[in-house]
Amino acid sequence: MNAEALSAPPMPGDAAALIADIGARARAASKVLALAPTVDKAAGLVAAAAQIRKRAADILAANAEDMAAGQTNGLSGAMLDRLRLDEGRLAAIADAIGDVAALPDPSGAEIDRVTRPNGLVLSRVRVPLGVVGIIYESRPNVTADAAALGLMSGNAVILRGGSEAVHSNRAIHAAFAAGLVEAGLPADAVQLVPTQDRAAVGAMLRAQGLIDIIIPRGGKGLVARVQDEARVPVLAHLDGINHLYIDGAADPAKAVDLAVNAKMRRTGVCGATETILIDRAYSAPLAIVDALVKAGCEVRGDKGVVGLSPHVDAASAGDWDTEYLDAIVSIAMVDGLAGALAHIDAHSSKHTDAIVTEDAATAERFLSGVDSAIVMHNASTQFADGGEFGLGAEIGIATGRLHARGPVALEGLTTYKWLVRGTGQVRP
Repeated sequence: MNAEALSAPPMPGDAAALIADIGARARAASKVLALAPTVDKAAGLVAAAAQIRKRAADILAANAEDMAAGQTNGLSGAMLDRLRLDEGRLAAIADAIGDVAALPDPSGAEIDRVTRPNGLVLSRVRVPLGVVGIIYESRPNVTADAAALGLMSGNAVILRGGSEAVHSNRAIHAAFAAGLVEAGLPADAVQLVPTQDRAAVGAMLRAQGLIDIIIPRGGKGLVARVQDEARVPVLAHLDGINHLYIDGAADPAKAVDLAVNAKMRRTGVCGATETILIDRAYSAPLAIVDALVKAGCEVRGDKGVVGLSPHVDAASAGDWDTEYLDAIVSIAMVDGLAGALAHIDAHSSKHTDAIVTEDAATAERFLSGVDSAIVMHNASTQFADGGEFGLGAEIGIATGRLHARGPVALEGLTTYKWLVRGTGQVRP
């Protein structure tokens, strides 16, 4: 029997029954993974990566179907870029799975240990969350990244991808599941919800006792629905309304390079800069505007920026709170660091914000004063990525304050338990 048949649940018309079946099978698989040796999990990932390479032609053909449908349905250029696979991107997906296999296994790792005066030895050790539900849009690479991170951290994963990438997701999942079976691991450790019926999402959000945590990865509408309806804990990834602040003490060449890269390298990723703030004391603001326009970016600015160039359109009030995910940027002039911090505090989604400056003291005040998951100095916001952080891959960038923050990778998919070792102590 092939991996697809092993991992395919029955198809009842009732979404709750479907998710209950998938959840029960995931729970059973999670118990196997929680006790699986690191070497076995790594072998499963190596086999999954090999299957993705082996089935590259099938996966790319499936992606071509999704791309054609996306173009017909009017998906934006940024959304199509997120969706598109080619030989290089698919190879990178397989490589990322291999990278995760080589990372330290967090499950069972000791966080700390203390001996109490009464002789009790207390330690905290990392344990898997259990069953992780991931609801995502557009990006087929999430199917592989989430599966790899879930498996290596000892969790079973239930994936529900968006309709835009349905064929790509199925092809990648089939390859991944085949690798798990080849390595002797349960195919139910990574399951893909086999329907695009939105009722299945609602059933996942209400699956207390079956799913331990939900991670949404997508647009504001998806995240809002998950947060509003979930009866299961949620690890949220909100908009990437990211800022790049050009300080008065910024190096002009560095400022131009960072502004163009942070906005234009890939406009559809969540780490792309959406708003640039320029200190009124900065000497060369026009060079930044001109460089962005030359790179093909539409520039919307406040009064100070509109006055710099005829290529700048006036920004609306809503522009400062918009994640464009496109070749559009809003630019505002601000009164130094205090003005930048005030603007960021009012408009940032607390994802990633950066400063460009050669003044070390100003940089430190920015790093400590901005309350975002990722805060950068003299670096492109496009580095907001789990792979670039050495985490192998990521499930998303958590922008909240609880459990995990920033790129969520292996460690972010664990919790901990206390182990208490005694020699017969009784409490007086």
